[in-house]
Amino acid sequence: MPAASDVQPVFADEEPPETYVASIFLAGPSPRTAEVPSWRPEALREITMQWRQPGTLVVFVPEARDGARGSDFTGQLDWERDNRGRADEILYWVPRAMDTLPGLSTNVEFGEDMDGGRAVLGCPEHAVHVRLLQALADDLKAPVADTLAKTVALALDRIGPGAARIAGQRDVPLLLWRTSSFRAWLAAQEEAGNQLLGGRIAWTFRVGPARAHVLFWAYAARVWVAAEQREKSNEVVLGRPDLSTVVAFRPAAQWLDSEVVLVREFRSPARTADGFIRELPGGSAPKTGDPRQVAADEFAEETGLRLDPSRLHAVGVRQSAGTVSVHVQAVYAVELSDTEIDELRADQAGHGNAEETERTHVEVARVAHLLHPEAPAVDWTTLGIITQALHGVAP
Repeated sequence: MPAASDVQPVFADEEPPETYVASIFLAGPSPRTAEVPSWRPEALREITMQWRQPGTLVVFVPEARDGARGSDFTGQLDWERDNRGRADEILYWVPRAMDTLPGLSTNVEFGEDMDGGRAVLGCPEHAVHVRLLQALADDLKAPVADTLAKTVALALDRIGPGAARIAGQRDVPLLLWRTSSFRAWLAAQEEAGNQLLGGRIAWTFRVGPARAHVLFWAYAARVWVAAEQREKSNEVVLGRPDLSTVVAFRPAAQWLDSEVVLVREFRSPARTADGFIRELPGGSAPKTGDPRQVAADEFAEETGLRLDPSRLHAVGVRQSAGTVSVHVQAVYAVELSDTEIDELRADQAGHGNAEETERTHVEVARVAHLLHPEAPAVDWTTLGIITQALHGVAP
């Protein structure tokens, strides 16, 4: 037997329940006159009929519960902005007929939301002036349907079983909540005694065929700092998958003469003289896995040399840019043979992942050269990792 539907509508100026597992915002044109009926009651009935997951689904309805048009335009705007920002899915139903035009506000909101990865668009076949909206949705890989029932199904399918969130956690849409990087950051904050009071997604950078995988994200968070008994709300938290990195080296009698394997790669943020970054081989995996295996795989991909993961000695795990990004970097060290270091030194081929436009070139450098102030730029994080990895290892 399917679970009983638990759908709770939250109308304009109302607050959502303290906890729920999923939420939908019903976006799109509202009635301009009493003669034009709203499409939202039908949407509510359809959502109630289709929702069969355990837990409460909240439906944000940007209309008054009694159907009357309010006079507080600013308050309505704030309510809509807050709840569109926290919604797991934003359902746009645009039944455009000439008696419901104009719909300029719908166009503006649609433009704001459609590239956020949480919006679905529905338009009946008879709708007018929707070609631009449909083209934009298609370009941004947003789902589109031609009936209200299908549009609801699209939104609920992406929500799936949802996830229970409470208090400030309700401001975190499932798109972000389901990333391991966000959950790791939140767990660390809670372990420190801090509390997420709320916030808003600033942006997401999504990849994959349907742009469904969140690779990078920025969240404007409001955090209660327990140790200082204050709220911190003027920073954006950046996140990305955790990294695994390899310090491959050949020791020398003096550790400053030890040689380290780097990869030279064009990175758009570079502020170096040649526009390239010198970094340690490494990267992340699409799914959480053994970081040691990830390190070995990334080293092979970026240098062409396959290492047995058992050779990798764990150095440690730390944040690599703690004032900017939540991700941590697992660092491994491996001592190379003379033959291996000579092969890498002579390597003139390009490596990397062409499908992801990654192109790397192997470089072998002395530690003393990397530490020299006039050396080709190696960032402070890379220098710190190399120093930590070689300390107590090289003679």
